This record gives sequence, C-alpha cells and structure tokens, in this order.
Amino acid sequence: MKKRVAFETLGCKLNQFETDSLATQFARAGYDVVPYAAEADAYIVNTCTVTNKSDRKSRNVINRAAARRSGRAEGAPLVVVTGCFATANRSSLESRDDVSYVVDNDRKSQVFHIVDAHFRGEILDPGALAPDSFSYALADGGFHTRSMVKIQDGCDNFCTFCIIPYVRGGATSRPVPDVLDNVRRLVSRGSREIVLTGVNMGRYRSDGKSFSDLLEAILGVEGDFRVRISSLEPEPLDERFVDLLADAKMCPHLHLCLQSGSERILLRMRRMYTLGAYLDLVERIRARYPGFNLTTDVIVGFPGETEEDFEATARVAREVGFGHIHTFKYSRRTGTRADRMADQVPEGVKSERSEAIRRISEEGAERYRRALIGKRERVLVEELAEDGSALGYGEHYVPVRFSAVEGSPARLNAFYDARLVGIASAGGVGNGDGPVLLGLGESGID
Repeated sequence: MKKRVAFETLGCKLNQFETDSLATQFARAGYDVVPYAAEADAYIVNTCTVTNKSDRKSRNVINRAAARRSGRAEGAPLVVVTGCFATANRSSLESRDDVSYVVDNDRKSQVFHIVDAHFRGEILDPGALAPDSFSYALADGGFHTRSMVKIQDGCDNFCTFCIIPYVRGGATSRPVPDVLDNVRRLVSRGSREIVLTGVNMGRYRSDGKSFSDLLEAILGVEGDFRVRISSLEPEPLDERFVDLLADAKMCPHLHLCLQSGSERILLRMRRMYTLGAYLDLVERIRARYPGFNLTTDVIVGFPGETEEDFEATARVAREVGFGHIHTFKYSRRTGTRADRMADQVPEGVKSERSEAIRRISEEGAERYRRALIGKRERVLVEELAEDGSALGYGEHYVPVRFSAVEGSPARLNAFYDARLVGIASAGGVGNGDGPVLLGLGESGID
C-alpha cells in the first residue's frame, strides 16, 4: 500500500513554498499526500517562531502529531519537525521520544530523502547532510493557483526584535539562471501568477546581479503571466525598481514593511531606513501609478514605545491609506537585543494599540476597495462557487467575486476581465482577505 504523508505549515509564504515543494516530491515518488487531520504514516510540521503566538501554534501542532505515536510500539507514524521553531529549539525537540526527526532550515529541502530512507529501512542523520537552501523541487499545480518562486533566503540586518537571522542564517541568493529556469518551467506548465518570495529580497545579489536585474529578467520571460512580489523591505529599492513596476506583467501591489511610524522607534528597532525615506518611496510609487495598492506590517508595543510614538504610527497608517495592515503585537524573542531593553510595554497596552491599528486597517481596506468600483480588474480565478460565480484576486491583490462571462462558466487558473460594481462584507477567497469586490465578468483571457 502507498505510504501516506501529511503536512502542516505555519508562518510565511516562504514556508508555504517549501512545503509545496516537499509535498510535490512525495507525490511524484508515489506517496499519498493527505490532510493533516487524516491518518498518515508521516506527519511533517513546517514551523514558525516569529512571535510567541507562532511558538504556541508550532508546539500545539507538533503535540497533536506526537499524540498519534503515543502508546504505539508498532506502526507508529513518523513525526518530522522542521522550520524556524525547529531550528531555534532543536535540542529540546531532539530530546523528545515522540519526535522522529528534527530538520533545521538549512536542510529542510532534504526532508523527502530523510523520510523515504526511513521507510526503506535506512536512517539518515539530518545534521550530517549538506546544507542547501535552494534545491527544492518545482511544485506541482493543484496546491495553490499562484506559483511561488524562492529567490533568496536569510538576512543580515539583525533588527533588534527579530530572530530570523538566527534561524534562517545570513543572506544568500539563488543564481539568476536557476530562477529563470524555474519561472520558464512554471509558465510552460500553465502558471498564470508567479510570486517571488524570500526573507529579504531587496538584498538579492548573485554574480553581480541585483534584485532589479533579476526582476527585469523575469519580466522578459515569454508567456501570459503576471508577477507579484511577496513581503518586501523598503530598502534598498532604487528608481530602476520603481520603473519596472510599469511593466505590463507586474502587479500594481507591494507589501512594503513599515513596522513603525515613529523615527525614534525605527532607530531602536535598527531598521535600515528612515520614516522619511519610506514615505518618499510611497510618494514616488503613488505619483507614477495612481491606485497602486500598498499593504504593510506594523509592530505595536515595541519596548519604549510611548503614546506619542504610537500616535505617529496611527497617523502614518491613515495618511498612506494602506489596502491592508498586518498588525503584530511585539513579541519578546530570547537572544535578541529588544528582549534585553527596558521599558517593556504591558500586554494590555499592546492589545489596545493592536485593536486601534486593526480598525484603521479595516477602514483603509474598505476605502481602497470602494475607490475601485466602476473600474476593471484582471482576475485570476482560484475558486468556483456553487451559484456559478467565480472568486479570485485582481491584479491589485483585492479579492473579487464575479458572475459568469456571457453565460459560460468560468475556469480555474484563467484570467477574466471583470467590471467592479459593488462590495460585500464577507465571502472572500480561501480564508478571506477583507471586503470582497463584486464584479460582472466581461471577457475571458486564454
């Protein structure tokens, strides 16, 4: 009988890409990839450790898998833990009898070989394997409509609040030819949206090529597809990068991390930009591309954050008019400089400030979407509803539900032009992403 393998992924898009790639390897080798709640022969947990909440989620998921091994002398499933939480807590996880293998980020791409060898009666020591951040298989379609391409890993910035450089290592970049080959293969197989992902992509450097060089080369690949960039640091993004946003294949959307609207707090965070530089970049983008959708991350309750600092962040959030704000309450990470700072902000204050930013985010998301009513969006279909409508994301990364085109049912993974006619409060794509725009399908694009 086929072996069954289940995955659970926490955290960022980079983790999701890596899970999709691993699942593809197992599927191609004849394994059945099943939901995490199902009975399986191996449970693979791709963890996150960016906040205390992430740690709790990682522990809970690991414990649920480990419970399936409890009391079973024979036929117990493997429990494989990888990702950032596994890297940060390797010793404690390896001491557990109910965890089979602990695989750090540098060797995550080898998880298939570790599990497959185990089922063939061999034992591979993960720590003895050569580290490799980029030898991931090309993910098959069917996991997600959008295809992610990993171009970079690690970070050298060492922001005072962040543990990622310790668990992902220093910045490293994938060679340009490898990235382009990945993109071409995905496009030839029918991928319509390529999402570039990494830890700090703006710092991409390979054989003298910068992030802008790589992006220009990707945009030059033949085919009908669009390019989206996942979470991006606002440095170092030059005018050439802004010029490339004009390309017809580029989505008019960036998730540009802010973290704080206070110059003082940005300095304490050791961010590599000033508020002035951030706002200048926003102004340059918006001046050239009206309606460009900017989303962001904000941390509230950083050590020493005063009410005045917080009000500065709230003011910037309102003035920029972000399409969405992902709000984090500052989470202490052992080993970081911020963990040792005085003036830690009480949890109650963090919660109040988080709620305030959440309200600003909701107001901004609805305001941005309403400004799109009457316009057209090129929607990539990701779901088909029972009532015949289709759901997907427009090029501005807004969720759209639209009616069928000329009476014909829409197809998955196809582009359609939809005229936006209204807005709904719920019913988003997948897990939902704010208010959904309602549209009338006007034409399909093969």
